[in-house]
Amino acid sequence: MTSPESSGSNRMLARIVAILDAVEGSAASASELARRSGLSVSTAHRLALSMVEYGFLRRTEGGDFQLGHRFVRTALESAALPVLTGLRDATGETAQLWLRRGDERICALSVDSQQELKATLPVGARLALPAGSSGGLLARQPDALEELEREGWVESVAKRTPGLGSVSAPVMARGDLIATVCLAVPLTRVQESPGRDFGGQVRAAAERIGLELDRSTQD
Repeated sequence: MTSPESSGSNRMLARIVAILDAVEGSAASASELARRSGLSVSTAHRLALSMVEYGFLRRTEGGDFQLGHRFVRTALESAALPVLTGLRDATGETAQLWLRRGDERICALSVDSQQELKATLPVGARLALPAGSSGGLLARQPDALEELEREGWVESVAKRTPGLGSVSAPVMARGDLIATVCLAVPLTRVQESPGRDFGGQVRAAAERIGLELDRSTQD
């Protein structure tokens, strides 16, 4: 026999699923959510606002609802993995995707160099901001943003770890900086500097990820 508590939980879960289904293909207003989900407008609107707080939905500038960062993050990683693999193969160096989490950055993806001497960190590794090229970008440090404006990338040469360098570029989606692509390089293989050697490739990779993400999450 189903308890009242279980019945209520199942009913709420069914409503959440109905809302998610309603925005899967395109953004929707509260009234459109109600029409697509079969809920009343007040229930759909109240539930959608709660789902925004937990990252399951987000609001557009026009006030419509669409899938939130919890789902965009999965789309981001799906878009990034083949691009990072291509970047690693083209450069021979470790390619990573970094996200900001509070005062830290977290490694969301890492495609490691296949060379014996390599720069690498495991997925899930956390580093304090703003250290490193990705750290400066994610922390929006003025000097990093100035370098980005000037060069199209940000580099770090043995600032965080002796003997290692990196170059990073921002992944932009709907005009927001949501992640960075970072190429981590042992300085023994750097010819001029991480940025001069690889900055163009890193920037192109970040732009490809952003474009793919925009396509996969478009209204």
